[in-house]
Amino acid sequence: MRLDKFLKNSRLIKRRTIAKKACDTGRVSVNGKVVKAGYEVKESDIIEIRFGERLIKAEVLGLKETSFKDDAKEMIRILED
Repeated sequence: MRLDKFLKNSRLIKRRTIAKKACDTGRVSVNGKVVKAGYEVKESDIIEIRFGERLIKAEVLGLKETSFKDDAKEMIRILED
């Protein structure tokens, strides 16, 4: 699954266009490497997102093409907030 779609489905970022913009400006890294929106996310990846001074770090637990609010909680585990 593409990184921008995963960020939207997991509810880490509200909209896919905003997720794509965050990826393309270098604010999102996976496993310590800055990646673009087309990166293929895998289970057990560690995603870091920078929002100004704030850093969110999450582990990918599962991938779902579509998700409801309750399903999103099962997709990630927040490591740092």
